[in-house]
Amino acid sequence: MSSIPRPTEVAHRVRSAFRARVSGDPTGAPDWVRDIALVGEGPGLFEPDGVVWQVHGGLSTLVGGVAALLGQGAHPLAMAGVARHSSYRSDPWARLAGTARWLTITTFGSAELAERDSARVRRMHGRVSGTTDDGRAYSASDPALLRWVHLAFTDAFLGAHEAVGHDLAPRFGRTWADTYVADWSRSARTLGAEDLPVSRRELAEALRALEPDLEPVPAELLTFLSAPDGLNRAERIFYSGIASAGALVISPSVAPLAGVPGRGDRSLANRLRLQRTRLQLRTFQLALGPHSPSVDAARYRLGLADRPNWLD
Repeated sequence: MSSIPRPTEVAHRVRSAFRARVSGDPTGAPDWVRDIALVGEGPGLFEPDGVVWQVHGGLSTLVGGVAALLGQGAHPLAMAGVARHSSYRSDPWARLAGTARWLTITTFGSAELAERDSARVRRMHGRVSGTTDDGRAYSASDPALLRWVHLAFTDAFLGAHEAVGHDLAPRFGRTWADTYVADWSRSARTLGAEDLPVSRRELAEALRALEPDLEPVPAELLTFLSAPDGLNRAERIFYSGIASAGALVISPSVAPLAGVPGRGDRSLANRLRLQRTRLQLRTFQLALGPHSPSVDAARYRLGLADRPNWLD
């Protein structure tokens, strides 16, 4: 008769499987996470334990990631670049790990490491260009497209944290969202984006101004985001809650084009859906522990924590 796994063993399995998914490394600490601990000195682009660290260090980023992809998919030129030059359909988890790498390094790495990885992304963008089926040219290095991706990303991660993350107002004040928008704009400038909003109001205005450039999100992307390939049964159940919440935090400027409710619909049913996802993430956080390897790495580099055991 097989023994029943102890809760600590179950938590370890869940933690290992999840970190392998998002990092692309079975250990959950690939070389680029180790670089966060070892490359450079002092703070990076953002204040240690500040607003950007708090938003990007929490599990609300899972919801924000879905919402960001929905938003980005509404721009036909940005979508052409993703569809024709990435592996999101054939190997979505490699695409996720690649995106997570830049986000994480830029957030938690030293200034030296953040610039090194931004240069890597700029080189990749330089190879992504072409023409859509109707003859429109696109380039991933185009400041206008970089700006759109940044707007969609920032709005999605902010909306997700407000909906299912921890309240930051007691620590950072009621204007913490403005701080997040202003601070995170530094990351997009390292890639070549220009004319970026520095407050929540400016972010909403920028999204509204771009509405004429947007088109319905392709059905293929909607299908993919509803149920990515490669998930086991437990992961599908977990992901369904994440995707459901993602559809409820996306900007009203984009939601109709994705065929989802967005932030404009806060009916009782949708509030309950968000509440369920919030509880789901709180429970999952217990299994993962208080900090990700990336946060532990950054805190070690700054002398705020002991050396992580995975560095040995």
